[in-house]
This record gives sequence, structure tokens and C-alpha cells, in this order.
Amino acid sequence: MFWLFSAFFFFNFSIVGVYVVFLPKILKEIGYEAFEIGVVFSAAPLIRFFMPFFFLKHFSLNKRVVSLALLTLFLSVLSFYITIDNFYLFLISILLYSLSSSVILPYIESFSVDFLKKDGYGKARLFGSLGFMIASLALAKFLKSYIDGLNFFLFFTLMTIFFSILILIIYKDRDFKKRAKRERGFSFGKDLGLWINIFLMQVSFGAFYNFFTIYENSHGVGIDDVSYLWSFSIICEMAVFYFQSIFLKANLRFLISISTLITSFRWLIIYLFPSNLMFLYFEQSLHAVSFALYHSAVLNYLYKIYENKKLSFQFYYGFGFGLGGFIGSILSGYLYGKNLFLYASLIAFLGYLSMSRVVLKVRDWI
Repeated sequence: MFWLFSAFFFFNFSIVGVYVVFLPKILKEIGYEAFEIGVVFSAAPLIRFFMPFFFLKHFSLNKRVVSLALLTLFLSVLSFYITIDNFYLFLISILLYSLSSSVILPYIESFSVDFLKKDGYGKARLFGSLGFMIASLALAKFLKSYIDGLNFFLFFTLMTIFFSILILIIYKDRDFKKRAKRERGFSFGKDLGLWINIFLMQVSFGAFYNFFTIYENSHGVGIDDVSYLWSFSIICEMAVFYFQSIFLKANLRFLISISTLITSFRWLIIYLFPSNLMFLYFEQSLHAVSFALYHSAVLNYLYKIYENKKLSFQFYYGFGFGLGGFIGSILSGYLYGKNLFLYASLIAFLGYLSMSRVVLKVRDWI
């Protein structure tokens, strides 16, 4: 099962690599306006945010639903070939792609945490980072036309679906019936500070994901050096995923809190030393903490405190990468300038404060 989960993460995040790194370039080359590209990329985080609420009230996240999501994923990516020339039709395809992927990843990831535990999960998840990096490097070399990009997208999708199906067939949840009875409720009030933290953390990342390259270029750092900085951060991320079980023996809530504080410090370094490569490599090494360790600590903490584990994972992606990512993109665009990463640092610090005992007391009033 370890290699099945590893393969799933590898190909799933290879799709993300194509989507994040190259799809904007593809859309621009075939004539999309900047506003249209912005609308297309705002669809995914919004879908991620709204989807968990449907499963909270109306649906049950089970193998049948995930199987339907896998079929939808395949058809949506296949439709890219015939809809990409039309903004409105392509937007529908992207919405279907986002809808299906927002179901599949939390479901499979909850299985992986359950089966592989803290030690095995990190070692499997690092293949996702590896897939993202390899997809980015491969397309940079082989992307000659938008069809090449779509072909990579379809190939990685087919492989993701293949390994997802194998996991669904092989994985047996022995406690399924017992869990089905328990997994009905969900409340943000169980740890309000955590959910505020998750949201603010991803808002702060909006500056990094959307403007780090542009920001560094504007301060005299060449595009080659920026690409090396990105690759270095992924390598550091993979290292922590591999050794994460050592860290996850500590109090998980403390790890989330301290990772957020380190993230605030990381954005502050970029603000203070935007053109100093030594400091930039140091802050990129902190991606190991601000993403890898934080991500693993949050998932394991949610797994520990919620009976409805799959839904809690969905809300993590929806509330954080969905709503937080959406607000972060808009806010970072509005705040862009020399103080951008100072603002990001302050937002992350507010996320750190949200984990304090003051918020825990507020939780008791809800």
C-alpha cells in the first residue's frame, strides 16, 4: 500500500505542477486576457471552499462518490481539448475538474494517514513534491504548444485515476460501519483557533505563491536564481516529509503554532533582504517547516480530534487552500509593493496568535 499511496501523490501533484506552473502560460498564449485567466484560477479555490458544506449536510463521502468524482475528473480533463478555445466552456470544464479533485485528494489522503501513520505518510507524501518538481522541469523542456501541455495533463490524470482505483479496491476500512455511525457531526468550535490559523496561514501564502517570482525580479534577482530558489524549497520540503515522524512525536498543536510563527519570520526575511541570495536560500529552507511540517501536523491533529476525518480533511483544503487561497490571491494583488511580505508576515503572526489560549476561551462561548 505504501507504493500505491506514493504513486497517487506523485501523479496527483504532477497535475498540480502542470496546472499551477504552465496553465497560465498556455492560456495567455492562446489569447486569454489577464482578467479571464484570473477568473479561471479563482474557480478552484472557491469550489474547494464550498464543497465540504455539501458533504456536511447533503452527501456522504464514500467510495461510490469518489468513484463518480474520478469519472468526472477524467471527462473534465478530456474536455479541455475541445473547450480551451472558449473561455466560458473552459470555465465549466475547470469547475468540474476542481469539483472532482476537491473530493478525491482529501478522501485518499485520509486513507493514507490512517494506514501509513505518521512515519509512512510523510515518506509517501514527499513523492507528491517530487512529482510537482519533475512535472515542472519536464514541461519546461518539452512544452512546444498548448497541446503538449494538455497531453501531460491528461497522462498525469489517467495515472492518478489508475492508482486511486487500486487504492479503493485494495484498502479495507475494518471499522467502516462503526465510523459511519460516528462520522455525522462536524464543528469548527472544536478548535476555533486552529481554523482561524489555517485560514490566515494560507492568506499569507498568497504573497508567496502569486508574487514571489515577480517580487524578486523587481529587486534584481534573475529568473534562473529564482527557479533555483523554488527548487531548493521543494528539496527541503521533501527532506522534512521523509523525517517528519521524528518531529510529529511532539505536541501537534504546538508544532502548528510554532510552524506559523516561523512562517511569519520567513516572510519578514524576504521583506528585509529581498536581494540577498544567502538570506533568500535560508528563508526558502524554511519551506520545510512552513509547508511540509505544518501540513503534516495539521492533518495528523485533525485526524486525532475529529471522528469525521475525511470531512475534516475536506474542510482543511476548503477553508485553507480554498477560501484562504482565494482571499490571499486577491489581497496580495491589492497590497503588492515593497511592503507586500511585511503584510504577509503580519497576517501569519495573527495566525500564530489565533492558537493562543485567548481563542480557546472564546471557543467555550460558542
